[in-house]
Amino acid sequence: MVEALDALQLRDPALRPVARKVLDDARLDAADGLALYATADLLGLGRLADFANAARNGDRVLFSANQHINPTNVCVLRNTCTFCSFARMPKEEGAYTRSLEEVFHEAEQARGMPTREFHIVGGLHPKLRLSYYTDMLRGLKERHPHVHIKALTAVEIAHLARVERSTEREVLVALRDAGLTSLPGGGAEVFSTAVRATIAERKLTGEAWLRVHRTAHELGIPTNCTMLYGHVETAADRIAHLTMLRTLQDETHGFLTYIPLAYHPDHNELGEELGRIGTATTGFEDLKNIAVGRLFLDNVPHIKTHWPMVTPFLSQIALGFGCDDVEGTVVYERVYHEAGAPTQMHMPYPELVRLIRGAGKRPVERDSLYRTVREEFDEPPPEPLLRRGGLPVVHAA
Repeated sequence: MVEALDALQLRDPALRPVARKVLDDARLDAADGLALYATADLLGLGRLADFANAARNGDRVLFSANQHINPTNVCVLRNTCTFCSFARMPKEEGAYTRSLEEVFHEAEQARGMPTREFHIVGGLHPKLRLSYYTDMLRGLKERHPHVHIKALTAVEIAHLARVERSTEREVLVALRDAGLTSLPGGGAEVFSTAVRATIAERKLTGEAWLRVHRTAHELGIPTNCTMLYGHVETAADRIAHLTMLRTLQDETHGFLTYIPLAYHPDHNELGEELGRIGTATTGFEDLKNIAVGRLFLDNVPHIKTHWPMVTPFLSQIALGFGCDDVEGTVVYERVYHEAGAPTQMHMPYPELVRLIRGAGKRPVERDSLYRTVREEFDEPPPEPLLRRGGLPVVHAA
């Protein structure tokens, strides 16, 4: 044990008792989590998280060939989610709602390409019914039967239940029967009631978010989980959030991966109030949140870095900080770019492979259910070219 501890080269003595637990494969408690967030020894923390990840996943790093689709940015919470830069009111400039044919047209970029997942999220439109989404999923599955569909956050599921005067379970069953494979993890933000009162007063509560995901897991629908960090939350808020995720995972084992999401302050009310315009999270914070996620969430199999939010450069470094899952090809991402993300809206498939190999890791293409698709990459698959004029026309809602 002493030799193993010494090999980690920890500079912060407060990390040593936590490291002993990690080396013994013992669960960390809240005090341990706070010690991880408090440390300035980022490299020591990274080595500890890398050890924990290697014990679970070896040198494998997973990625997907996916395509993001955002059917509408119209949202009834436009004026209450102060951290959001994507949402619009129905008659506001830039508001759009795509017809099903426009969605199908955009999805055609997947034809003949290696795409294996559609990632679909959007706003809480006051008039779109559940049938819009079930027809969308069925149409996508008919046109692209080999592509999995990861769609609709817990917030969207709860909204549709209210619109339909139905239950969240009934909404999830209808979506599953229409072709839904899994749920994304968005909308969790930070579960703290005080934090949500500041950044998303009328949004789904943390307890309700957990309820939707519990229900999905009971129905055989796996999901992702997230935390939005870098705004008004404290380290204690973060650990409380991670504890609730870990507790639900103990109960259901339905979470596939955890994604810490970096708050972007540009083009939203919260960024202006905090005086944070043009100052996103630091690389130090981004890497620390990856590492803490890996160490604290001992029952979640994968930890993902989201390169559209933190840059491919930082995502590559994160692969040495406990991360084994990289956001995929994306093709066209709108939500975070509206908030000022400076990254490209697309990552070519061969570039993802090179990014992972450049970190000394072994790339593995996966599907939405984290099943291995491809491990040999001597001949890269065909790569779609984004046609600048090829995306469907956006109609105001």
